[in-house]
Amino acid sequence: MVEADGYILRIATEKWVDQVFNLAIYYTGARRKWKVGQTIIFTHKTKIGDAVIGYGVIGNIYEKDELSEEERRECEKWGWKKAIEFKYIIKFEKPLPVKETFLKDLKLRGKYLHSLPLNKEQMDSIISRAERLQS
Repeated sequence: MVEADGYILRIATEKWVDQVFNLAIYYTGARRKWKVGQTIIFTHKTKIGDAVIGYGVIGNIYEKDELSEEERRECEKWGWKKAIEFKYIIKFEKPLPVKETFLKDLKLRGKYLHSLPLNKEQMDSIISRAERLQS
């Protein structure tokens, strides 16, 4: 099994989108080989459909027992196992529709995009396309 250079994480709610971009933390139950330095591409359902809304680079990964009492309670409530803290996060002003990336060929939608492993070329392709949209 080839290790992923990064992953797609689909953020389910607007509240969690705000949390990710304001606190630079994503709580997850997805079982993946998260590593410091990996790039995570964030998708969310927008008015244009599923879209890439930003990305970040992992700075730290915390197990549930390393979190505050309040964070642990939230994790229990939602079934999350870890907190991923980001070194930095970029939020796109203009989301990139997933259907305008190579992902359209995979025929994956919505929750099926969540925690999809990507290699460096795939990530670079999505990020550079999204960045071109911003100018």
